[in-house]
Amino acid sequence: MVLFLLLFFLLLPLAVLWRWRRPSQDAGLSWLVRLQHRVAWGALRWAAAWQRKSLAQSTLHAGQSQQRALRRCLQGAQSPRRPLRGSTDIGIFRNHLPLTKASQLQEEESGGQLLPPTSNQYRGEASLQATLLGLAALKKTYPEVLAPEGTARVTPSSPWPYPLPWPWHALGQLGPAGTKDPRALLLEALRSPGLRALEAGTAVELLDVFLGLEADGEELAEAIAAGNPGAPLPRRAAELREALEQGPRGLALRLWPKLQVVVTLDAGGQAEAVAALGALWCQGLAFFSPAYAASGGALGLSLWPEQPHGLYLLPPGGPFIELLPLKEGTREEAAPTVLLAEAQKGKEYELVLTDHTSLTRCRLGDVVQVVGAYNQCPVVRFICRLGQTLSVRGEDTGEDVFSEALGQAVGQWPGARLLDHGCVESSILDSSEGSAPHYEVFVALKGLRNLSEENRDKLDHCLQEASARYKSLRFRGSVGPAQVHLVGWGAFRELRAALAACPSAPFPPEMPRVLKHRYLAQYLQRRVVS
Repeated sequence: MVLFLLLFFLLLPLAVLWRWRRPSQDAGLSWLVRLQHRVAWGALRWAAAWQRKSLAQSTLHAGQSQQRALRRCLQGAQSPRRPLRGSTDIGIFRNHLPLTKASQLQEEESGGQLLPPTSNQYRGEASLQATLLGLAALKKTYPEVLAPEGTARVTPSSPWPYPLPWPWHALGQLGPAGTKDPRALLLEALRSPGLRALEAGTAVELLDVFLGLEADGEELAEAIAAGNPGAPLPRRAAELREALEQGPRGLALRLWPKLQVVVTLDAGGQAEAVAALGALWCQGLAFFSPAYAASGGALGLSLWPEQPHGLYLLPPGGPFIELLPLKEGTREEAAPTVLLAEAQKGKEYELVLTDHTSLTRCRLGDVVQVVGAYNQCPVVRFICRLGQTLSVRGEDTGEDVFSEALGQAVGQWPGARLLDHGCVESSILDSSEGSAPHYEVFVALKGLRNLSEENRDKLDHCLQEASARYKSLRFRGSVGPAQVHLVGWGAFRELRAALAACPSAPFPPEMPRVLKHRYLAQYLQRRVVS
């Protein structure tokens, strides 16, 4: 890393000179751009190769690597407990540190999200590793993506877990330096038809960008036509208007014909946004996430952009991770935790993370399924979050079961595409007076402006097909039919803003599907249009 820092100090003046160049200097500074790009990529490639070698060695001996991770965790604790001092025996560790869940206080502060008591974990070793290896994997799969001016970020937040100090502009990322203005970022990207990669903090944020682009298209076109001082772009403005007139499907490729990949950071509650983007605005494009983020930290590494979206390696050398086996069909605790090397293919586990600050073994609520292995470490896919369960009569309808039923129902609504959804148990909104308790469901749709009673009823039928327990309770009348409400554009964006404002909210924000507080549900209730 010494070489990496040295190159930073050498290239920073060049980067500043490039950012403050005059248009007349472009030709004269082209050699500088090429030099800066070559040196920047060389530094990153060297750092990534070192990380890849380190990862290969640590995953070959996963048990020993986790022992070292546990030792670092115990040494870094502010108040190490006496029986654990100097010991890395996993049995002693488990006996003296029982499993815990997020406290009720944290849940209230975070608007119902389950958060472990972590501190500054997001920028740790695993985050740096995820960023370097992700960049190398992206470059290998899409060689032209990191070419000069080949990438643009359209949200204030970045999909890369660790913010490297300088290489983004050296590697060709467009955008006003240091800006947090979403409109300025989007305008810079729209002015550049030659983009090969589009970056956003999360898929949900990118969905907001495209919805806003459709709503404010004419205003953005006028801004592009006016251009920068002395550099109007009327032709590009006309291209934007023409692309928008053809509708959302394939919009990204009409705006940027050379675009190859969309880069976002994967986290809980993003699947619907990825599906909507892939079916409409980003149709025909690959999606890549450098990591799987949970509770403010990068827990899983994505090393294979060419593979199906959503496969992650759980590394042994970063935060100390355990896997809690779950009973098939019930997702209840089945046995004590296991280490990464002991994971079995096809089994489902809940992630357990130990926080080095307070020495808390916290059940994150994130359920993963092991689908393969990289040396001795599991490759997993995300299944659901245990904290996002609906239960008005003890039926425990899981996030994955409900999402599948909702997807089937929306598929029967002509012309509709699901963008987002949130659920509330009727007792939260006091909406079950005089009727059986039920689910209140809020949906954001594309292509459908009104919901008929027939369409609303289809969700309840799909839920009964997906859950035998729910069907039994509905047959006995113990649970009422799910009530479906269509909300206007911007409702979920307001909800996410409220969640992000919570003091303990992580980044990326994990979008809750089950809202457990009335004030959060009211953000959606106020925006009901049908």
